[in-house]
Amino acid sequence: MIGTIFNTSMILAGCLVGSIFKKGIKPAYHAILLQALGLAACVIGINAVVQRMPQSKYPVLFIVSLAIGGLIGQALDIQGHFDRWVGRLAGGNLAEGLATAVLLYCIGSLSILGPIAAGVLFCWQGSLYVLALILKGALSAALLNEITIVGGILILASGLGMLKIKQFSTLNLLPALLVPPIVISVMQLF
Repeated sequence: MIGTIFNTSMILAGCLVGSIFKKGIKPAYHAILLQALGLAACVIGINAVVQRMPQSKYPVLFIVSLAIGGLIGQALDIQGHFDRWVGRLAGGNLAEGLATAVLLYCIGSLSILGPIAAGVLFCWQGSLYVLALILKGALSAALLNEITIVGGILILASGLGMLKIKQFSTLNLLPALLVPPIVISVMQLF
């Protein structure tokens, strides 16, 4: 729970600093910062996959997860709903940056949405913390491994989008994170 409080505090601090210095950043500096963050996101995603893939007991589960999760996310149009919501609140291409932040930090820290985001982050991570305490016996190392692989791929996709290499509807892929727990639970029944 300390991590949740720390993350929320850092997001609020980032919002404050970002809102103070936002207008003073030249476009060239803004571009290089986005490139640096895009590279960082790619490395974090690749690292998660490379570290966990050798430990995977279900080496094709990430493919199934991305396929099924992508279909569910596309049917629900998560990316579209999110883009419209952010567009109403802030306008511009804030949605792309916020979507990346959601994957990297579970919530964005941009100046307009930051205070709301910090509250949501606290509730989201706090809920996950409580849920993890309740289900700690059910959360196996194999399950966490598979979820980390899928999450790493989503973070990599986000980084590639920030670098303008390839744009993905990353938020539509978020339901892929729910597939490993379901598949592993069903497989353990047999």
